[in-house]
Amino acid sequence: MDHRKVAERVIKDVGRDNIIAGAHCATRLRLVLKDDSKVDQKALDNDPDVKGTFKTNGQYQVIIGPGDVNDVYDEFIKITGLKELSTDDLKKVAAEGQKKNPVMDFIKLLSDIFVPIIPALVAGGLLMALNNFLTSPGLFGSKSVVQMAPNIAGLSAMIQVMSAAPFIFMPILVGMSAAKRFGANQFLGATIGMIMTTPNLGGAAKFWDIFGLHVAQTNYQYQVIPVLVAVWVLSILEKYFHKHLPSAVDFTFTPLLSIMITGFLTFVIIGPVFKGVSDAITNGIVWLYNTTGAFGMGIFGLTYSAIVTTGLHQSFPAVETQLLAAFAKNPASSGDFIFVTACMANVAQGAATFAVYFLTKNEKMKGLASSSGVSALLGITEPALFGVNLKYKFPFFCALIGSGVAAAFAGFMHVTAAALGSAGFLGFLSIYPKTIPMWVVSVLISFVVAFTLTYVYGKKHLKEEVAGQDVPVNDATTQAEDNQKAEKVSKEQLSLKDEVVASPVDGTPESLTKVNDQVFSAKLMGDGAEVIPSDGIIYAPVTGTVTIAYETKHAYGIKSDDGAEVLIHIGLDTVNLKGEHFESFVKQGQRVNKGDKLGTVDLDAAKKAGYDTTVMVVITNTANYANVQRITDAGDKHGDKLIALTAHN
Repeated sequence: MDHRKVAERVIKDVGRDNIIAGAHCATRLRLVLKDDSKVDQKALDNDPDVKGTFKTNGQYQVIIGPGDVNDVYDEFIKITGLKELSTDDLKKVAAEGQKKNPVMDFIKLLSDIFVPIIPALVAGGLLMALNNFLTSPGLFGSKSVVQMAPNIAGLSAMIQVMSAAPFIFMPILVGMSAAKRFGANQFLGATIGMIMTTPNLGGAAKFWDIFGLHVAQTNYQYQVIPVLVAVWVLSILEKYFHKHLPSAVDFTFTPLLSIMITGFLTFVIIGPVFKGVSDAITNGIVWLYNTTGAFGMGIFGLTYSAIVTTGLHQSFPAVETQLLAAFAKNPASSGDFIFVTACMANVAQGAATFAVYFLTKNEKMKGLASSSGVSALLGITEPALFGVNLKYKFPFFCALIGSGVAAAFAGFMHVTAAALGSAGFLGFLSIYPKTIPMWVVSVLISFVVAFTLTYVYGKKHLKEEVAGQDVPVNDATTQAEDNQKAEKVSKEQLSLKDEVVASPVDGTPESLTKVNDQVFSAKLMGDGAEVIPSDGIIYAPVTGTVTIAYETKHAYGIKSDDGAEVLIHIGLDTVNLKGEHFESFVKQGQRVNKGDKLGTVDLDAAKKAGYDTTVMVVITNTANYANVQRITDAGDKHGDKLIALTAHN
């Protein structure tokens, strides 16, 4: 790669006068631009040295690849004369350029609070679905499974208790998560939740008589909004007392006064008022669903993916927890229809992306479409939406139609969910058992309609725009250079050998598509795997030479003796830590053996600083292999087999 030429082409394609600032991380250039519409997207898409582009959080990101991105950035700075910035500095520049949006800020706040507690709700909901499977008559005849096999009645009863717990005591979960988000002590937040759900409430004595006030002894089990407001008040009080009380009494009296005052206000004002608000919102949503039926579901399905592009969908977990709590309390309620709609929308976008795969002859787009299509079918649509469907536009709208038709059918058949989960092909695990067959039919409708519309429309009307990109031309690349590159790739392919890459860290291996970063999840850097680490020691997964050892110590590159180019990336955006909580034992150019220690990371400290500590293991020269496959039965120890590489014969 000629790093200067790549930098020149990127600058030309985004517009020299359009660049405000630039930084880089381990894999990509991160740019803040004046106007994204001025970018020559087609030129960047066809650039053989650019692996992809996307926009997020006010930054336009150009994926170059590990190692090369450093040199391209150096040339970028020399040519533009801009000041070198860290990614942290660039975030501030991007934030300054974005207009404040109170609605989006509120939605982000809700997302920050509810996303961390989703695993508990998923577990409770799936247990609830399992219990419904065991106790519902009509699934396998007139009798339920428990009636046909009475010896499992005890197990069913135990499952019922476990499934109800996260919803009964939801105020504790919400209180703890909200306290963290509002900057209060998490355990005080949990305490407020405990106070609101204590079993003594709602007993024989219905109210307290306090100075002439009749204060209702209401139990706030299953509630969400009252505890959110209560913990917000708690956070204000706690910060006030920390600031104004002398240090000698702060430790004792700040918790006491914060809890006592918040508790009193909760039972007197906050609880009664916001329980009414919460019930009104839930009843209103259920009424809308029951009234509009299939038509309403169809409209929701038609707009769901468009909502995702705005980020407004991040507020849905707050609504879904209300619906699921109501369902847990009363199985006769409607359940979670939002999750059902999300399944239809995600599958439709995945289907449209696969249609693009069959339409295009552009190898880069084929690779992106195949990986992001699978990701969408598993519930992660951002790579498909922003990487493929919105670039061509018509696949996105065809998918909206498929989603709308399927959601309308699901609404007509009263398909509902009893839990949160993966909103895609695996979504059946969260669906109320009796409605699973119709959910399957709905998903098939979504896939078939979206795929067919995209393929037929693309074939007839936009053949040149999609299928005609098989011969990308770039002004800076001559045919002779292309031939030399092709010959070089061929030699590299022939020099590779079959190889198995080991896990670099103790932890649970997962599919790369689950990573919360579209560069990795869409496999734009190459195929591989992620590991959820249980230990902070990083080991060499192959024997070879260290090609990358960043000063920030958050990523390593190793070229194995058999030709694999392996990137080990520790955490997401951990480059912003600037080496804090990391330690490195190797340097660039150093020889390492499989199992040698590369470095360490303090996982707890990184998590406390707000970073995802997922470890990504990516084969950056994936294109040179016949097959790169994650080993699905991989162990959870470093050194266990993780990725199998098959070379061309």
